[in-house]
Amino acid sequence: MKPLSNFVIRHSKLSLFGFIALILFSLIGGLQAFGNLKGGGYNDPGSESQKVTEILKSDFSLTDPEAVLIADMGRSVDDIQSANNAELISSALLEIAGVDSVTSYYSLGRPPTLKSTDGEAVYMFVKFTEDAKAAEVAQTIADDVGGNNFGATIYVAGWAPITSEINHIVEEDLVRTESIAVPIILLLMIFVFGSVVAAGLPIMIAMLSILGSFFFIWLSSLFTDTSTFSVNIITGIGLGLGIDYALLMVNRFREERHKSLTVAQSVENTMLSAGRTVFFSGFTVAVVMLALNFFPQYFLKSFALAGLVSVSLAVGAALIALPAALNLLGDNVNRWPLFKHRAPKDNGFWAKLAKFVMKRPIPVILVTVIALGSLTSLGMNVKLGQVDDRILPKDNRVVIATNQIRERFDGREGSPVELLVPKSDNRDIQELAIDLSKQDHITRVETSEGFYSDGSLVAAFPRGDFETDQWSRVVAIADVEPRSPEGEALTNQLRAIDDSFLVGGSAATYTDALAGITNNLPWALLWIVITTLILLFLFTGSLILPIKAVILNFMSLIATMGFLVWVFMNGNLRWLIGDFNSTGTIDSSSLVLVAVISFGLSMDYELFLLSRIKEQHDNGLDTVNSVAVGLQRSGRIITTAALVLAVSFAAFATSGVSIMKMLGLGIAFAVLLDATVIRALLVPALMRLFGNANWYAPKWMKWIQRKVGLEH
Repeated sequence: MKPLSNFVIRHSKLSLFGFIALILFSLIGGLQAFGNLKGGGYNDPGSESQKVTEILKSDFSLTDPEAVLIADMGRSVDDIQSANNAELISSALLEIAGVDSVTSYYSLGRPPTLKSTDGEAVYMFVKFTEDAKAAEVAQTIADDVGGNNFGATIYVAGWAPITSEINHIVEEDLVRTESIAVPIILLLMIFVFGSVVAAGLPIMIAMLSILGSFFFIWLSSLFTDTSTFSVNIITGIGLGLGIDYALLMVNRFREERHKSLTVAQSVENTMLSAGRTVFFSGFTVAVVMLALNFFPQYFLKSFALAGLVSVSLAVGAALIALPAALNLLGDNVNRWPLFKHRAPKDNGFWAKLAKFVMKRPIPVILVTVIALGSLTSLGMNVKLGQVDDRILPKDNRVVIATNQIRERFDGREGSPVELLVPKSDNRDIQELAIDLSKQDHITRVETSEGFYSDGSLVAAFPRGDFETDQWSRVVAIADVEPRSPEGEALTNQLRAIDDSFLVGGSAATYTDALAGITNNLPWALLWIVITTLILLFLFTGSLILPIKAVILNFMSLIATMGFLVWVFMNGNLRWLIGDFNSTGTIDSSSLVLVAVISFGLSMDYELFLLSRIKEQHDNGLDTVNSVAVGLQRSGRIITTAALVLAVSFAAFATSGVSIMKMLGLGIAFAVLLDATVIRALLVPALMRLFGNANWYAPKWMKWIQRKVGLEH
């Protein structure tokens, strides 16, 4: 850290303006990222269901329809006028750039399951060209064809329309959340620092972090699928951590100036103390975020990248641009004061709270653990699901369209179960179709011979496109929500019949995606625990403190998960965060995301606090006094930093997309819980109980720490 501080002090203008220029130059590419980002990314690309999708595309030249339309004719669909209206709709769709083909109830031979139970609405399936931008084409269809047109009421559903609506809402959310968060955070900074200049520096660091991160997201989007939601995490983490790190640095600089040191000496001391904490904190958060790479879904991988780059740039801006600015400003950092800044003292509210807790550690621990356990119990009935159209607002046109499918049709024609039977098995396809049609929740089975229902052939409808040299295709229509526990149960039920054929489709995709998370979760947890323990040991030189920190973080995390289940699975707190669809499940990918990010950010405050406590202990204070003084000097900063992060993410709770509500509320809750209950109560209580054992480590471990050389 010392070589970097020397360089920044000697070349402050180059460090500050060079960093800013580099960020601004990166925007040439960074601002192009938004058009390249994609929705979706919740599926496991190496799964059995994905293999089915690839075979259907390569061997059968089949792809799922990007858009599924429901045409409500307002009369019998078998009237001549209804057929004529459908022809007009098909012609209008084919004229839209990017539409490749349109099939419907009429073109597929009028099978009964392609019309509604009331006989007045039909399915229409739209496939796009390979080079089409699906979200843009879907929006054009919804705008130009959807609604009352061609003598029918047309509803537009499907994944492409869902993605289009999500992209549109996310863009609006980005503007709104920043307009909410930034003014509140600026007021917080002014309250903490008392001057406009000092308050503006953290905002500057945050903006540099956010803008610079867009460049790396753009680079990622050129080479791999990158989620549109990565923009939101960049905004939340960049704004939150950028300000948190700047808050720590500016506060320490002002402390050093109160010691009557020169500006250069104050900057150097700030870099060697707060700067070291910022580096370790950022490194720890980045390492934790990398745990998302253990999961196969690019939705989660995108967040790993977004978290890594935003944290790295927040650290870079805090350790290069900010010290340079402080060196150039000197005492001008206190210009434009709104109220007088008071010098820090070692016997205030936080020190008194720490001593109060340390006088009665066991009662405090018992009450706190019971409270956290109560929150945890809220999530005992958790049911995992996966996102579908219902992450959008209830009145969104895609949700209304998909509800037409749920309410008016027996089966989910737009989400069939696809079975591929290898020809080498010499399997009797007719016998398989009969067996499948008898299964619970299967309304119809289609093969190359025709349609089967309730164990018999109900319509002979020979199809040549259901056979290749290697595979026989069987399609089953089910009456369950595919991306739900019921869809998972159906997939497992079908796979249990015979493992010789492959099962694909939406329900199987959901099942495999959930398995991709649960199977890789132990590895992600192992990575988080081991890396965190190692980094905290190198930071503190203690064996006990890292173990305590990890355990407390998991306690806070599990309590947060219980709270989220209570809100989003059970449908509570709508009065606070706005209305949303409650499906009786909670999205598995989003839950993992909240957990990993919350763990990383919670460790941020652990390092803020431990750095101050360790500093006092290294200066000769005993455990009780080092904890009291350390909490006094860091308590206000930790609380403010937590409020900043909470505001940054809580603004997402205003989103119209429910998984963004969950992300925002979950992280805000976890951060506030950790900065108050965990850091202010459990940490002092446990450190009091452990006493001098807090600083224990075997001699060989101490030797390793000294050799690594990261303690100072």
